[in-house]
Amino acid sequence: MQHIYDMIIIGGGPAGYAAALYASRAKLDVVVIERMSAGGQMCLTGDVDNYPGFDEGIDGFTLGMKMQQGAERFGAKTEYAEVTSVDFSEKLKKAETTNGTFYAKTVVIASGANPRRLSLPMERELTGRGVHYCAHCDGGFYKDKTVIVVGGGNSAAADALYLSRLASKVYVVHRRESLRADKLYHEPLLKAPNIEFAWNSTVSELIVDDNRFVGVGIRNVNTQNIKNIDCDGIFVSIGREPATGFLSGAVAIDPHGYVIADESTQTNVKGIFAVGDIRTKALRQIVTAVADGAVAVHFAEEYLAQTE
Repeated sequence: MQHIYDMIIIGGGPAGYAAALYASRAKLDVVVIERMSAGGQMCLTGDVDNYPGFDEGIDGFTLGMKMQQGAERFGAKTEYAEVTSVDFSEKLKKAETTNGTFYAKTVVIASGANPRRLSLPMERELTGRGVHYCAHCDGGFYKDKTVIVVGGGNSAAADALYLSRLASKVYVVHRRESLRADKLYHEPLLKAPNIEFAWNSTVSELIVDDNRFVGVGIRNVNTQNIKNIDCDGIFVSIGREPATGFLSGAVAIDPHGYVIADESTQTNVKGIFAVGDIRTKALRQIVTAVADGAVAVHFAEEYLAQTE
């Protein structure tokens, strides 16, 4: 006989395990389906120093494990599998995974969004050790140092401005001859004394010395000339890829691929909630993801009370 959970949570990042904690404390029967390890993208961060409660910071992997243990303390279960498809068309929701089919009365989508990478050799090995994808997460480690920001959109512009208040020098590498970012960013970027632009350029190489990141090679897309820049860190801000492929139209998605959900985390399908980086929102941080998880459970409990 099939087991029917009160709640399936797809994704074991901060939002997912916050939801699992709140749901299990409320005596709901909940399972987290995670394809890799607890923490999600947070595990890419070597040190987390902007999450309250840790006066000396904490590494992302350890924080993820603590979040998982906190939820499982109250009875939440974790299933290591990848969700391949879902069916939300009936009152009983279904998730097909690489480890079987799961059924629940409610579903919290917490599958996250992955940063687009440069696809360069050593990029994955250097992630968290010189190569980063979140300036607000890791910028504090580069006070009075030299950093590079890759990208020309709003996120890259905001990252460059933020880092310019910390680092001694910020290079912005963009493949076009002008920024795609909104005009409001242009003047402060151009006026910042420690920001320098490398227009019409792409990062062609991550330079490593004795297994330590020390700089980049950048290629001019017009001349194909390559020059090296010594730096301490690089922040890649060329967009994110929401992990929504398994949804296949089950809920409303915006043009950028994010699940449409407001601050209540409710989607256009009753009983289905979206939390963390996967949903439409202004700020994607660990602390906002955790808040989403708590909010989702509040409204899920209301939904369950109305339907049972």
